[in-house]
Amino acid sequence: MKPLLLIIVAGMTFTVQSQSSEVAKQLFGTMPDGTPVDIYTLKDGKVEVRITNFGGIIQTLKVPDRKGESADVVLGFDTLDEYLKTGNSPHFGGIIGRYANRIAHGTFQLDGKTYHTPKNDGDNTLHGGTVGFDKVVWQAREIKNGIALTHVSPNGDQGFPGKLTATVRYTLNGNELRIEYSAATDADTIVNLTNHSYFNLRGQGEGDILQHEVKINADRYTPVDANLIPTGRLAPVEKTPFDFRKLTAVGARISGDNEQLKLARGYDQNWVLNNEGKFAGVVELYEPTTGRVLEIWTDQPGSQFYTGNFLDGTLTGKAGRVYKFRYGLAFETQHFPDSPNHPNFPSTELKPGQRYETVTVYKFSAR
Repeated sequence: MKPLLLIIVAGMTFTVQSQSSEVAKQLFGTMPDGTPVDIYTLKDGKVEVRITNFGGIIQTLKVPDRKGESADVVLGFDTLDEYLKTGNSPHFGGIIGRYANRIAHGTFQLDGKTYHTPKNDGDNTLHGGTVGFDKVVWQAREIKNGIALTHVSPNGDQGFPGKLTATVRYTLNGNELRIEYSAATDADTIVNLTNHSYFNLRGQGEGDILQHEVKINADRYTPVDANLIPTGRLAPVEKTPFDFRKLTAVGARISGDNEQLKLARGYDQNWVLNNEGKFAGVVELYEPTTGRVLEIWTDQPGSQFYTGNFLDGTLTGKAGRVYKFRYGLAFETQHFPDSPNHPNFPSTELKPGQRYETVTVYKFSAR
């Protein structure tokens, strides 16, 4: 067992050594109403993760390349103020809820009643509305090898029914960052939680992601309409640009003559994973110049693959790096977009007495 280590800097920072990884807490900033926001550093060997309790955002994720040299591989900002100023634009690294992805027309029905949620994406609700879970301060506590974040969303929050109590646990063990989501409600509701980290395995701000190679264990995907809402079809990926069953460069087909790619300005669709609801490896991401590899394991039925199509160079991120078109990509493990309006999709309903539980793990290596 590693020894206990305590460090105090200006009364703000302390470090606790667990059996495998360090956990450090530091003040990250202050909300406009005076609420303090902290940032926690999890470190195990050459892997380091910094997570703030504002939105549960993964602010930094440093992993080594094939030479053992570490780089920060997620997009984000250096200060709390910068996250506050960007509003709903990129959702860098945040916990998305109550409902990840889109709800068509900001409307869904549950138990025969119609509910209306904020339209913050054209005619749609996106990522929980105008003040989703990535825009609130979570209550944090340290746990072995990580932190547990809890947020209570009151009945009617962003139009969603029921008081929802959500907990997200981040733990780091070696080269694996584990994210465990759980939630309970006091009334029938819908819930779909995910993390919205943007990855660039060359290093954040180090060019576009078109040479990254992707493998997705999925035979089908959910095509979208002009508003990026699923049509309800589960379409085969075979003989389409959406076939990533073998490692394929992101840029190999992204500019092809395909209506789905044109609608999304690239990839921004949901893949129907082949894991049958069981925890399994579903995504592999490989960056050939550094050798970094990211494997994603989950028990969720879907994953949104997004290629940073709305990054446009207007945002300056960490270390003064400008985030241009397709400078990051995201894999949002999730239930399908707009599921409440598609009875043939896996249900996202949660009832009192039930517990929403799901796990996603990011595994890093190099070759």
